[in-house]
Amino acid sequence: MRRRIALTKLVRVVQIPRMPRKPVVRETVSLYQAKTQLSRLVDRAAAGEEIVIAKSGRPRARLVPLEDTRGLRVPGRGKGGWRLGKDFDAPLPDEVIRGFEGGR
Repeated sequence: MRRRIALTKLVRVVQIPRMPRKPVVRETVSLYQAKTQLSRLVDRAAAGEEIVIAKSGRPRARLVPLEDTRGLRVPGRGKGGWRLGKDFDAPLPDEVIRGFEGGR
């Protein structure tokens, strides 16, 4: 007779903490309302609401907030953070050039 062992005894269970999410408020709007009030609906979705867009009473699309909202890159932010060597644009050694050209 085989003895059964619970899986939790064999594997260490690790719970990964999740970011707290805002409560989702679902509202269904008609396609006509979505077209006329798109800017407001996008602002509400960005605030965490979920909006369902329906056509003829049937759900057709969902407007939801983005998960990843990183800022735009700023040119020049890394200035002074790294340096090029003085020989950066010096000619390459012959052996390296031969390697690029397929010779050995």
